[in-house]
Amino acid sequence: MNINATLFAQAIVFAILVWFTMKFVWPPIAKALDERAQKISEGLAASEKAKTELAVANQRVEEELGKSRNEAATRLADAERRAQAVIEEAKSRANEEAAKIIAAAQADAEQQIVKAREALREQVAGLAVKGAEQILKREVNAGVHAELLGRLKTEL
Repeated sequence: MNINATLFAQAIVFAILVWFTMKFVWPPIAKALDERAQKISEGLAASEKAKTELAVANQRVEEELGKSRNEAATRLADAERRAQAVIEEAKSRANEEAAKIIAAAQADAEQQIVKAREALREQVAGLAVKGAEQILKREVNAGVHAELLGRLKTEL
């Protein structure tokens, strides 16, 4: 065989191979590559859309958290105000009760003082009567009278 014929035959076979590849092999490969590129671009677009939706959702979440924090702070402040009002009311009730108890104790003490004075008056009157009886039973003597009056003083 001749080298020129071999080169010519190889060139023809190569041309047929290129034509066959361009006609039957390359279109499905190109189609698969195009479909894959389209899927990738759709995936990238979807990821960008998801990123924007995530950013919007995060913004909403932050707004809701801010509202919740404000609401919680408001509720806490209301609860503290209510607690202070309850405490003040309890203090005023306690003060009123203390005043009532003190007034009752003072009234009771006044009654006890009045009773003690009455009892003391009765005892003094009884002692005075006793002293007068003893003075009248004995004869009038200044020394004896002084002695009796001294005993009455010690009894009082």
